Amino acid sequence: MVKTGPIENHRFREEGAMVYPVYSRRSRGLSVGVNLFPGGKVCSFDCPYCEVFPFKNDIEFSLKTMESGLRRVLDEAAQRGETVRDICFSGNGEPTMSPHFIQAAEAALRIRDEGAPAADLVVISNGAGLLNGAVFTFLRNAARGAAHLRLWLKLDAGTEGWYRQMDRSALPFADLIAKIREFAASAPFVIQTMICAVEGNAPPPDDAAAWEALVLDLPPGLTAVQLYGKARPAPEDPLASALPAAFLEERAASLGEKFRQKFPSPPPVEVFP
Repeated sequence: MVKTGPIENHRFREEGAMVYPVYSRRSRGLSVGVNLFPGGKVCSFDCPYCEVFPFKNDIEFSLKTMESGLRRVLDEAAQRGETVRDICFSGNGEPTMSPHFIQAAEAALRIRDEGAPAADLVVISNGAGLLNGAVFTFLRNAARGAAHLRLWLKLDAGTEGWYRQMDRSALPFADLIAKIREFAASAPFVIQTMICAVEGNAPPPDDAAAWEALVLDLPPGLTAVQLYGKARPAPEDPLASALPAAFLEERAASLGEKFRQKFPSPPPVEVFP
């Protein structure tokens, strides 16, 4: 299924859409989503703030459908005179867990070059794919090569305790951090961090300090940091809740100041409340 015409949110994914244009605040414009899990959510994390509602259908991912849908959406955007900011792999879960991920990303790169060469190819990932050797190699080569793939890596916590509350994953926190550090040494990427309250509690100060120390250790590969807040409904509401924009701004200011002290060309720190 392909949704044509830009939408304001991502809920069409839960109807089985594989390709859908959406206005994205972090992309600052029109983003074309690619969903590798049209039949149901598949993820190695179980974040309490996750906006994907439970659903199940019989739709299976089809590379042919994805390719034709992506060409159609890019063509329709061009006919409307709209600039496509990026083609984004996210969808109903962790895209790198799909057995079709590498093949689908390669196809998207070819179609991007044909129909929207100025658009980025973005992969939004929780980092689980970095534990897979083939996925790690593909992402590293595509990020540092002519493909200019942009990897947005999740890092919601600096400590094991807050990681367990924010991401609720069975994947060892230490293993994820080690792979993120390995990737940072070889290719560019963006860190994305959700900052929200869980059961009414904001991230504790010790976690904020540990997170900051982790991020400061990631250049030269780190190109930007995105701090974003809970802005969409989630099936577990009100377990997770939004924090004031000032809370995110304070975290950003602290990290930005330390970046400026440490690096001659510090990565930008962006806030999306």
